[in-house]
Amino acid sequence: MNQLHIRKNLAEVFEARVAAAPDAETVVCGETRLSATELNTRANTLARRLTAAGAGPETPVMVLMERSTDVVVTLLAIIKAGATYIPLHPGLPPARMRWIAEETHARLLIVDPTHADHELTTHLHTLLMNTTTTKEQDATEPPAQNSDLKLAIDPDRLAYVMFTSGSTGTPKGVAITHRAITTFAADHRWHDHHRVLSHSPFAFDASTYEIWVPLLNGGTIVMAPPGPLDAATLQHTLEHEQVSAAFLTTALFNLLAHDNPHTLAAIPHLWTGGEAASPTAMHHVLHAGGTLTNVYGPTETTTFALSHPVTSPSPNTIPNAIPIGSPLDGTRAYVLDDRLRPVPAGVPGELYLAGPQLARGYLHRPALTAERFVADPHGEPGTRMYRTGDLVRRHDDGNLEFVGRADDQVKIRGFRIELGEIDTTLARHPAIAHTTTIAREDHPGDKRLVTYLVPHHPPTTTTELTEHLRRFAEETLPTYMIPTAFVILDRLPLNHNGKIDRHALPAPTRQEPTVMTQGPRTEAEELVAEVWAEVLGVDGVGVYDDFFALGGNSLLAIRVAARIRAAVNLEIPVNAVFTDPTVEKLADTVEALLIADIEEQAPHSQHGRNLG
Repeated sequence: MNQLHIRKNLAEVFEARVAAAPDAETVVCGETRLSATELNTRANTLARRLTAAGAGPETPVMVLMERSTDVVVTLLAIIKAGATYIPLHPGLPPARMRWIAEETHARLLIVDPTHADHELTTHLHTLLMNTTTTKEQDATEPPAQNSDLKLAIDPDRLAYVMFTSGSTGTPKGVAITHRAITTFAADHRWHDHHRVLSHSPFAFDASTYEIWVPLLNGGTIVMAPPGPLDAATLQHTLEHEQVSAAFLTTALFNLLAHDNPHTLAAIPHLWTGGEAASPTAMHHVLHAGGTLTNVYGPTETTTFALSHPVTSPSPNTIPNAIPIGSPLDGTRAYVLDDRLRPVPAGVPGELYLAGPQLARGYLHRPALTAERFVADPHGEPGTRMYRTGDLVRRHDDGNLEFVGRADDQVKIRGFRIELGEIDTTLARHPAIAHTTTIAREDHPGDKRLVTYLVPHHPPTTTTELTEHLRRFAEETLPTYMIPTAFVILDRLPLNHNGKIDRHALPAPTRQEPTVMTQGPRTEAEELVAEVWAEVLGVDGVGVYDDFFALGGNSLLAIRVAARIRAAVNLEIPVNAVFTDPTVEKLADTVEALLIADIEEQAPHSQHGRNLG
């Protein structure tokens, strides 16, 4: 993309791409494929529906949809209408969605058929995005309705708002402009990112890379099938769609690198980041012939701000020794002390980022915006820099190395979390007197949220209280912010200054499986129980035990599906672990899939499909 395009809005840049290559494949999702012209035409039609419904400059439009080509049509249409998209993760509690609607003053909502009856549709004017209906409308609309709207949209208008965790218990809406996205997409590093894998939730800032980099640079968005990305799905997508570039969060990368390094090595441009890098995981992929880039960037700097090509990490190197690299084009990175003065190379300091990729600020939060986005004393007059809260040190070669956080913010499985928001939520429960949440990594690669609680009165049973608190948290917090473990204490340990001594908080023991009044009764239950015991690191599992109550999470669910798949030589969807979280239920699903496969294969050989 020409650097001059950063002076244009997103619609103008994309429409120039359409004019240059109208028939080029632009979006792929399964059997659905859209050319640049088809995508543009459908987006224009929807954009006119939006303007007729009242969308205009920076009008917030909420989007609640599953992964599909329709999502790209929808986001592009909102941009063309001059409005601002507010992506929602389908897994968010309804109460949190309503709060976001109120916070953004949203009045418009776009849903797909899956969410047509969602509670939120009763609160907002709702447009249904349906592929079949849209195609029929496009065919009958007069040409003028399908043409570009050509609205005068200032590049400094808002393109989207994404919500991240807030330390006071209130999520923060990060407001990103057209100019920030076009600057990001103009980086020279994307030159060979022709077919980009899209698998991140659209409410996660990595989707900015997965959608807008290929859209604005003449590439193709290759959408992974719905659901978590496991090795089998990734390998199938890579083989069938010739993916040339992908981003994986550190946790997902570590998991896949351990189990399937050759699959990752097949991606020509593989980027990973979000947490401290694992040299061992990177070594696995590089040894298999892959290429890697370690990347860093908060949502406030439009996804990525720094990158570092990794060439030869040693498995013996400590994780923090892999640099997060140097700035992307147009980004300035400063390592400063508490008086905003540069610190010498090798000395830790706080990382500040500046440049046109910065967010406008936090939506309707002027005080917090002023606190985090400060005047840049090292840049041109009037420019700003973002205070990341991350501690780094600069190497002699100019590369930056991540040291740690200066506050209570952590990243787990790619999601940025303010621990204070979890504590604020749980403190509202009438049974709780005090609470504090930390991120622990007692086993390498297994970072998890642990909440320590002091109840007003001793609970009748620990299990009953913790399960009640888990359900209470699920009413408000997104899934990735639900603590994996709750530890009940008589009091929280304090240091000499009267503050909570986090170093004195005990390591939680994994919840023991229920007393095995009912052990595995079938071969399928035996298989599932054995896999769970191995993956979760517990001694034994009963048929009524819940995978997530025992410490499971989305990444471990991927590993469970892979282990069962290898044992029975049959595709087991990762979602099955979520929908059937007990041994009994998951074993029933495995048996049903095996029976269906045997019936489909008959009278062919059933070799390799037995549980024994």
